[in-house]
Amino acid sequence: MNVLVLGSGGREHALSWKIAQSSQIDKLFIAPGNAGTNQTGTNVDIPVDDFDAIKKFCLDEKIDYVVVGPEKPLVDGIADFFAQDPDIRHIAVIGPNKKAAQLEGSKNFSKEFMKKYNIPTAKYQAFTAENLEEGYAFLDKMKPPYVLKADGLAAGKGVLILDDLNEAKNELRKMLEEEKFGDASSTVVIEEFLDGIELSVFVITDGQSYKILPEAKDYKRIGEGDTGLNTGGMGAVSPVPFADTGFMDKVENQVIIPTIKGLKNEGIDYRGFIFFGLINVKKDPYVIEYNCRLGDPETEVVIPRLKSDILELFEGVATRTLSERDVVFDDRTATCVMMVSGGYPGQYEKEKNINGLNGIFDSIIFHAGTKQDGPTYVTAGGRVLCVTSYGKNQEKALEKTYENLEKIEFEKAYYRKDIGFDLVE
Repeated sequence: MNVLVLGSGGREHALSWKIAQSSQIDKLFIAPGNAGTNQTGTNVDIPVDDFDAIKKFCLDEKIDYVVVGPEKPLVDGIADFFAQDPDIRHIAVIGPNKKAAQLEGSKNFSKEFMKKYNIPTAKYQAFTAENLEEGYAFLDKMKPPYVLKADGLAAGKGVLILDDLNEAKNELRKMLEEEKFGDASSTVVIEEFLDGIELSVFVITDGQSYKILPEAKDYKRIGEGDTGLNTGGMGAVSPVPFADTGFMDKVENQVIIPTIKGLKNEGIDYRGFIFFGLINVKKDPYVIEYNCRLGDPETEVVIPRLKSDILELFEGVATRTLSERDVVFDDRTATCVMMVSGGYPGQYEKEKNINGLNGIFDSIIFHAGTKQDGPTYVTAGGRVLCVTSYGKNQEKALEKTYENLEKIEFEKAYYRKDIGFDLVE
């Protein structure tokens, strides 16, 4: 089986690492990949949005499966591109089509979908520049903090949580009239703030049945104690202690099943991963957002806990036989912490030499923003490396992760030292 993974981050390295372990794999390619993915397969210099170049490569290399890591190619319709082309429609794309990807691509679409199928979520209303005054009036009725979400994709930066009413109104105006997030904020969703603990739950579905993957909790803020700017994610842990059987039963019955049934009811053929961004409010799950792919850095703890052959699951998705496939998890805890460039998520420098990687034996290093310069690894992004470790419990796994982080060095490297500590009782 020949597989092409699209993407270049830690998520794609973790997926490639897992695919490379499959008994069914013949050739594995990653486009464009990073210095870590090159150790699991062969990197190919093709951008994720160059669909014509991807098509040509798939035909040249007789690719059987295209596994899409990031959201943008999915929202832009790569699954439709393959399905509508007679030359490549036999190639299975692991990822939803354009209509299905609206679950992530449009906040308004996803909120209306949740409302229609009684999926618990925060109260909300959507506004455009034409009804800005109504948006102000809606904010007047809300209690702080005020949550403003750009409707479209804004690279994880389109959500503002503000305590001051005047600031919220000013930001709403900037989003709608000054295009603060470009086209992504031509519509803005204002919703009530939910107070609780967040977690991520993932399923893989063939459009009919689904399998629930291990849940995880990630840490988005740059600063310790969850302070400072939002990032792409600074670390994650799996399993999540408060997501016990009772809570997960509620998630399945109140969130997952209505979502899968709702998609079918809408005539949406959803094949791939669904990420449920949830918040636990007094032991009840509410949906904050959907994503149409795996999260990052959650993938770096979820995929290492998957014991099943991942290509078996992909085959189940492609042939609609997922219900017949087994999903087995590792009982151990997995934790990961991101090493980032100094200055991230603001401006940062690249091309910094990375030292100490050869001295790591009992953790897995997933590369996020790296490239190879001869025998040397150098930084090539904001989030650079992810150190993942197993342990019989969270404390043991984190101990190992932090022990190994200390062995890795590059100029101005930074990582949070409190990942997972809020979950330790």
